[in-house]
Amino acid sequence: MNPVKTRRDGAILEVTLDRPKANAIDLATSRVMGEVFRDFRDDPDLRVAILTGGGEKFFCPGWDLKAAAEGDAVDGDYGVGGFGGLQELRDMNKPVIAAVNGIACGGGLELALSADMIVAADHATFALPEIRSGTVADAASVKLPKRIPYHIAMELLLTGRWVDAEEAHRWGLVNEIVPADQLMDRAWELARLLASGPPLVYAAIKEIVREAEDSKFQDIMNRITKRQLRTVDMLYGSEDNLEGARAFAEKRDPVWKGR
Repeated sequence: MNPVKTRRDGAILEVTLDRPKANAIDLATSRVMGEVFRDFRDDPDLRVAILTGGGEKFFCPGWDLKAAAEGDAVDGDYGVGGFGGLQELRDMNKPVIAAVNGIACGGGLELALSADMIVAADHATFALPEIRSGTVADAASVKLPKRIPYHIAMELLLTGRWVDAEEAHRWGLVNEIVPADQLMDRAWELARLLASGPPLVYAAIKEIVREAEDSKFQDIMNRITKRQLRTVDMLYGSEDNLEGARAFAEKRDPVWKGR
């Protein structure tokens, strides 16, 4: 049984992690996910991805402890994108939406944090329970304090307590909450909105955000102005850049070609 299911509709790719009973990720599954997201990244006809879990209870609980007990090494080969195929994938310059359909804990929450937007079902719950087993939620330790207030991030990292969808939304961990039976409809609605937008601008935004993490404000602004970022240079020399100006002047919707 394939642990990762995909559905393609126009410029949108839906990726479903489907490993009953809990959608836990072992090394083989992580490698498959990496291949799926790498192919999404490199396909010029795809613009937006949705990541969700199979079933109604689990989005993803993270690392498959049963597989670990059977010999999967924690420091083994996770594949091209690191754990879950997404959080270390280089040059992912397309929007990814996480549709969290249930429990997202440990590496599963880290996987959701690798997306650009998170939509959660109203019964979804979140936690970083690694502290209780004497391990570190390494990716979350990097990402969570950048996503929500520092003191809340540290509380979740240091205590491992569970957060429901309402609290997650209050702290800005998720973008919005919807009834469970509307989750995928809302994710697809957002994906269609993004797919109708300018892909070269999205790419520039994502690269600027990544580069700004390690740069002073004026340094990154100078690099943008001098077109030293690949995606910014592509954007300002593109047909789409001219199309945006023409469409505005002609009072019509732009037609984005991604070139």
